[in-house]
Formats: sequence, structure tokens, C-alpha cells
Amino acid sequence: MRRETFIALTAGIIFGAGLALGGMTDPARVRGFLDLFGAWDPTLAFVMGGAVLVMAFAWALQRRMLRPFFTDSFALPDRSDLTPRLIGGSALFGIGWGIAGLCPGPGFAALAIEPVSAAIFIAAMLFGMLVVRIVEGAA
Repeated sequence: MRRETFIALTAGIIFGAGLALGGMTDPARVRGFLDLFGAWDPTLAFVMGGAVLVMAFAWALQRRMLRPFFTDSFALPDRSDLTPRLIGGSALFGIGWGIAGLCPGPGFAALAIEPVSAAIFIAAMLFGMLVVRIVEGAA
């Protein structure tokens, strides 16, 4: 197995385990976080806060590094990456996340916990990706 594949697989396993341990594979928990005026569940805020802390540490570490560990240079986004396509896709992502209570990471992790409902979500997500490819190919 190539080093890059092993690193990506390890990162994915850690990410999925963190989602499962944090309860983020439970759509009711995500919808509870979005229900600000009902039975609000702050759990997701703590998970996101933990992610922000880890990312803040990573950005601070990156500034001190001359180059990444496993490639030749950093590939960092800038403001030119903010395109209407990205913003529109982000809005659709958020709408789908709010409706289903899942996004791709937790959706795949949920396959191990609730395979039927997660499989429906994954199938709908893949169908949506196919539709985008068809529409963009026709444009």
C-alpha cells in the first residue's frame, strides 16, 4: 500500500471513529442542534469547537513548517477559491444536512450503525452528485 493511501485511510478511520464517538452519526442529534427554539442539543457545538481547536493548532504548526511531512509543498486555499459554484454547493450541502441530519462523513460512518437509513442517504447523495455531473456536462 502506498504511503499516501495509508495516511488517507488512517485519517478517514480516525475521522469516522471521532464522528461515531461524538454521536454525530445520529441524525436526531444534528437536527436537535439546528432546533434553536425547541429542544436544542448543544453536543454538536462542542464537537465543532473541538475541531476548531485542533485546526487552530494545525494552522499555527503549519506556519512554522518549511514544508509538509508527506509532500513537497502546501496547497492552501485563498479568496480566489470562493466561487459562486462553491457558495451554491455549500448552501445545498447545508440544506441537505439540515433535512437529513447527516453529511457525507457521518453518513458513511452511520453505515456501520444504522445501515438502512444511512444507505438511503448515501444513495440520495450519490444520485445528487450524478445529477450535477450531468447538468454541468450539458452546460
